[in-house]
Amino acid sequence: MRRYNSFSSFARDHWDGRRLQKVNIDAGFTCPNRDGTLGHGGCIYCNNDSFRPSSCKPTLSITEQVENGINYLKKRYKAELFLAYFQPFTNTYAPVDVLERSYREALKNPAVMGLAIGTRPDCVDEEKIALLEEIARTHFVLVEYGLQSVYEKSLDFIERGHGLRTFLDAVELTKGRGIHIGAHIIAGFPTETAGETLAMAGSVSAMDIGFLKLHQLQIVKDTRLAAYYAEHPFKVFSYGEYVDFAVSFLERLRGDIVIQRLFATCPDDILIAPQWGADRYRILRDIENRLAERDTFQGSKCSALPGQTAQGRFKAAS
Repeated sequence: MRRYNSFSSFARDHWDGRRLQKVNIDAGFTCPNRDGTLGHGGCIYCNNDSFRPSSCKPTLSITEQVENGINYLKKRYKAELFLAYFQPFTNTYAPVDVLERSYREALKNPAVMGLAIGTRPDCVDEEKIALLEEIARTHFVLVEYGLQSVYEKSLDFIERGHGLRTFLDAVELTKGRGIHIGAHIIAGFPTETAGETLAMAGSVSAMDIGFLKLHQLQIVKDTRLAAYYAEHPFKVFSYGEYVDFAVSFLERLRGDIVIQRLFATCPDDILIAPQWGADRYRILRDIENRLAERDTFQGSKCSALPGQTAQGRFKAAS
């Protein structure tokens, strides 16, 4: 049993032990930080090729992407159930009728249990949340809001185009409506001290979210961050440093928050730094081993709310 609240464990509990995987979908949406509404080129680190699988192409219909993804995931992981994961760019950045057609098309496949929607907190409103609330009456719906950092100086540095208040307002609009709420943060911005980055665990724990993606800052080719890094090199996480950081972060994180991601990987041919030479299985294993070595677990150093302590679930894992 893992010492942290993994998404795979959550999914097994939620869907009666059956294996669930996410099917990546590119619905062809863009982003206000790309189309000129807020800026051009996206956030300074953004290169969607760093995480987009080859089967996720907007030239294919959503139905085709779902079917291709399901066929692959059934063979690779023996998965039985699936979430349609609208991943690239901003997946609530369209008129609500366009969003509804896209979401409903993905849900037509009977093996798709629901939606995971990656988006920006400045790209939701009452009408869009009402649509998701309606879908959530019959399907699992998870909205993943990109926060990236709780520090305004970091959000300014990455040219995010919104501040922390915007994220908090989006969470407030979404909560209590049957929609699962996730946040995405990045560790290692040069604008933050190590202590500030670690302290985000406490900040996130105080928010009304149930899911979290955490990963190290990656410097990827063909981004403005790559150009900045070439002119102003800054320290990035070494492999050992990040494993230790992830463990320390988990200790300080509320125990009931479901961890969707603890690190990022991207193709070697576009990754500039940090280059760890470790695949995802090794990284997961080393984080879990470090938790065991320190005899610690998610939430062990967090003042959780009543009923949200991790001790009963994770400390027994040894």
